[in-house]
Amino acid sequence: MRMVDLIAKKRDGEELTTEEINFIIEGYTKDEIPDYQVSALAMAIYFKDMTERERADLTMAIVNSGDTIDLSAIEGVKVDKHSTGGVGDTTTLVLAPLVAALDIPVAKMSGRGLGHTGGTIDKLEAIAGFHVEIDKEEFVQLVNKDKIAVIGQSGNLTPADKKLYALRDVTATVDSIPLIASSIMSKKIAAGSDAIVLDVKTGAGAFMKTVEDAKELAHAMVSIGNNVGRKTMAVISDMSQPLGFAIGNALEVKEAIDTLQGKGPKDLEELCLALGRQMVYLANKASSLEEAEEMLKEVIHNGKALQKFKDFITNQGGDASVVDHPEKLPQAAYLIEVPALESGVVAEIVADEIGTAAMLLGAGRATKESTIDLAVGLMLNKKVGDPVKAGESLVTIHSNRENVKEVIQMIYENIRIADHAEPPVLIYEIVTE
Repeated sequence: MRMVDLIAKKRDGEELTTEEINFIIEGYTKDEIPDYQVSALAMAIYFKDMTERERADLTMAIVNSGDTIDLSAIEGVKVDKHSTGGVGDTTTLVLAPLVAALDIPVAKMSGRGLGHTGGTIDKLEAIAGFHVEIDKEEFVQLVNKDKIAVIGQSGNLTPADKKLYALRDVTATVDSIPLIASSIMSKKIAAGSDAIVLDVKTGAGAFMKTVEDAKELAHAMVSIGNNVGRKTMAVISDMSQPLGFAIGNALEVKEAIDTLQGKGPKDLEELCLALGRQMVYLANKASSLEEAEEMLKEVIHNGKALQKFKDFITNQGGDASVVDHPEKLPQAAYLIEVPALESGVVAEIVADEIGTAAMLLGAGRATKESTIDLAVGLMLNKKVGDPVKAGESLVTIHSNRENVKEVIQMIYENIRIADHAEPPVLIYEIVTE
């Protein structure tokens, strides 16, 4: 088998066999196939696409390039959730205890975030003492006992994906549906879950800017999951404006606590229920999505979800008293209001730019070496469709420095006020095949 022949085959729009795909990924992982040949193949895939079978084979070849996590010692159906990312995306902090409160195991492997705010682990570390440095045995034990634990990404999971991603980044082949879908699904499958729920974002703050592109990616990932024996569903959700009100690590923890008490932002609660009901349904705990949603609402109402969050924090060394006393979370030295300059209706909040404004305060990482300030961030006081009067606060800046002129400037440039505007649709479609 020669790599040059396989590049030509895909260039001409032909289908690669399972053996050929395995040969490519194995050879590339072992440095036996050079970057320039895989770059050529990636560009051929970008233009000629892949069949559903090829996509599933590519995903499994990437999974098999490194370690996989064996969660068989955890009782029950393990359901994982993945979001394609966004601004103010607090869903995991709400969903994990919410679903675990229904005795569904949530064995979550999470990373640290590059970009607007930290990843799930950074957010949880805003709670004093909380840590994810637990060994595999303790991780399994905690999930079996209390149905919930979060561990840092470790081991040699999907090394082929790391190499491919770095290559795609510099060869203009990042936005290829089969390459994105296999990259995301390989990590989820290697992490050992039985079923996967995907939150595919669309809009200004998302990777997929249009609903059509988001639908295409969602169908591709659901198809891969179902083809390799993982029950998979997806929600296509809006990220044209930030989700919820909070953008920043400690601020998002506080918002997650509010949501678990039934007092959170309506859009965050709606999305958590949409994703949660799929997780409950895939875990065989409900006979319909409607029944699943009622079960989730009940554990918010009776306090079980909030208690599960407290147990989760305590189990991983954190101070659970922050749930009842959120003022114990890291606090910023300065609160600065950004008043509306005119009256009207909020017509647009450009999610990615507002996220960048939070990052300038120190809420996120520009590079892997950056240090996150867990206390800082932005609290939106208005969302798209809300009326506003001149002088009323649009955003509260939580900052540890007094001079935030460039942040205020970014906020004004990216929140538009008009005479009329409708709030955006939050959930566009549920994808099951």
